[in-house]
Amino acid sequence: MISRRTFGKTVGRGAAVASAAVLSSACSTAMSGDNNQAPQATDRGKEQSAKKPPFGSLRQVRAGVLNVGYVEAGPAHGPVVILLHGWPYDIHSYVAVTPLLADKGYRVIVPYLRGHGTTRFLSSKTFRNAQQSVFALDIIALMDALRIDKAILAGYDWGSRTADIIATLWPERVKGLVSVTGYLITNLEANKEPLPPKLEWAWWYQFYFATERGRLGLERNRRELTKLIWKFNSPTWNFDDATFDRTAAAFSNPDYVSIVIHNYRWRLSLTKGDPRYDGLERQLAKSPVITVPTVTLDGEADPFTPAGGGSSYRDKFTGQYSHRTLKGIGHNVPQEAPEAFARAVVEVDGFRAAGRLSST
Repeated sequence: MISRRTFGKTVGRGAAVASAAVLSSACSTAMSGDNNQAPQATDRGKEQSAKKPPFGSLRQVRAGVLNVGYVEAGPAHGPVVILLHGWPYDIHSYVAVTPLLADKGYRVIVPYLRGHGTTRFLSSKTFRNAQQSVFALDIIALMDALRIDKAILAGYDWGSRTADIIATLWPERVKGLVSVTGYLITNLEANKEPLPPKLEWAWWYQFYFATERGRLGLERNRRELTKLIWKFNSPTWNFDDATFDRTAAAFSNPDYVSIVIHNYRWRLSLTKGDPRYDGLERQLAKSPVITVPTVTLDGEADPFTPAGGGSSYRDKFTGQYSHRTLKGIGHNVPQEAPEAFARAVVEVDGFRAAGRLSST
């Protein structure tokens, strides 16, 4: 369940209704089951998935409105790192990062986001909502279910956005942040403005999903479509079929299409979210700064990475901060450059202890 402390602080931010909605259905019984250019990355994620051992035991826990599937590795009492995947990906983006961090003594938790893998809604009547704030509430509920007071959050794509939101709304729960592509909190009004044509073209599937034809295309052709996006997002990553197939299995979740379509339509203001979370969204619409210690990463070959080596979002991070641009790396940074990603987690963990401020 969401703790009393978290509930009280959320109320203080004007979001009591949202937290109460999470409280009403929560249950927590766990079951087993500016630019500093980095050198050319050498850990190109060449792992052959079928030959790799499992990177942790898959477990399930009831948290908030979900039964969350997650992998856990490392010592049970180590400092907690929660790794958040993006779309169209899954927990296996962290198959190489997880053991690197576990070997350093971290307790590593990698959850399937709603609509992915073994994560399921507890009720068939629950709105299959994918507005940005609910993903953050899911992770807060997961932390409460696992009795995690504070964690380092690290993610990319949807995972970066979710981690950024938690860092703004519940900074007391975040020890440090690793955010690929920097500040990704969606401002719906700003999102109505056109981007440069090259970036609009890169977002072609967002507009495709705005149509019924696009929804049907995702429903019927999800493997071919997502594999095409993988290749576009990471033009230098030579992943094999086994690597893709391992992740694509997560797309068979019965709520996958509903969650993906709602997320992209909500971002374009083509569909509504849940009014219970309007208070949270109003706070996020102000584009609040992030005060927790942060390392931002950009993949140089990522088609969505803003030009300027992090300068476009530098002023959104007011705490201890460092930035890295990874040469030759695309969108799926943790899987393409697992050692660089793991180093970023260790780096941000040491910020406060070292008492330093890096503003490179």
